[in-house]
Amino acid sequence: MKIAIDISQVVYGTGVSTYTRQLVKALTAIDSEDEFTLFAGAFRRRGDILKDFPKAHVFLIPPMLADLVWNKFHVLPIENFIGKIDVFHSSDWAEPPSSAFKVTTLHDLYSLKFPKMIDPKILEVQKRKLSWVVQESKRIISPSISTKNDLTDLGIKEEIIRVIPEAASLSKADDAKVDMVKKKYQIQGDYLICIGVTELKNTKRIIEAFHLSTAGRELKLILVGRPSNVRIESERNIRVLGFVPQDDLGALLTGSKGLVYASIYEGYGIPILDAFACEVPVVTSNVGSMVEVAGGAAILVDPFEIDSIAEGIKNILDRPAALITKGLARVKEFSWKKTAEMTLGVYREAKK
Repeated sequence: MKIAIDISQVVYGTGVSTYTRQLVKALTAIDSEDEFTLFAGAFRRRGDILKDFPKAHVFLIPPMLADLVWNKFHVLPIENFIGKIDVFHSSDWAEPPSSAFKVTTLHDLYSLKFPKMIDPKILEVQKRKLSWVVQESKRIISPSISTKNDLTDLGIKEEIIRVIPEAASLSKADDAKVDMVKKKYQIQGDYLICIGVTELKNTKRIIEAFHLSTAGRELKLILVGRPSNVRIESERNIRVLGFVPQDDLGALLTGSKGLVYASIYEGYGIPILDAFACEVPVVTSNVGSMVEVAGGAAILVDPFEIDSIAEGIKNILDRPAALITKGLARVKEFSWKKTAEMTLGVYREAKK
């Protein structure tokens, strides 16, 4: 079969970027029978995509133009750019028309569930894209049962949804790498880490819980990610690092005393598995997909209750060893090879 995959999102450093990169890498490693065509629409980031995927077809289609052409007017089939294909796996931004067997991964429905937490323009893009997914996609891949339930609540038929879990993308760093990265970001002493700095990631409650739980301890909270729709005031023991490349993130996780991932909502939660792989304990939310991903290996807290998050932080600081052991066992249940094998199974449904 000729299988086309939209990789436009690989350059943005998001969870969707990680998923796309790891999936493509695993698919091409295990499948020599099928022909893969990697497609991307980009303008300023064209060179970044070609650097990592030199054989990709990258066209000068910036994101807003892609939304206009494919989500709003829904013209110019993908075949106009890459030729005849049997399967088309679309991205999380644009939904081009195609006569191929269309597969779409929907990582979450946060834009519809929490519309006030998202830029109105992005919300409209997601609504337009989703309307075409509902009408045209033959199969929809969901990373969790929680997201699958969100999809069926939206009216999508359960029989076309396939739940395919994702995996860790980071691994434990050695002491030299940890020391080097801590020096690079000027981090001294012990710290907890939080990935994502947004209202949805629950940053403000996490900061309050951190202060409440660490009184009398010499500990910092390191926030990874650029603040979005949330303003972080300068506070003692709070550091915002901004964007951190994957090469550094594994070492930052490894060197931490724990990951605090008490989001309000997640479609999956790869950072939970990354923390397990880096041998650090995890605090996460007792709602939705985070419970699924944690699998009993993390401390679960109520993300809306500061006292609950604070108690969770105390727990991972007081008894990390047992949680680390559970986390290592849990993360072994997932691999990108398994994700790729299950995804290939979905592509094969085009022949049925």
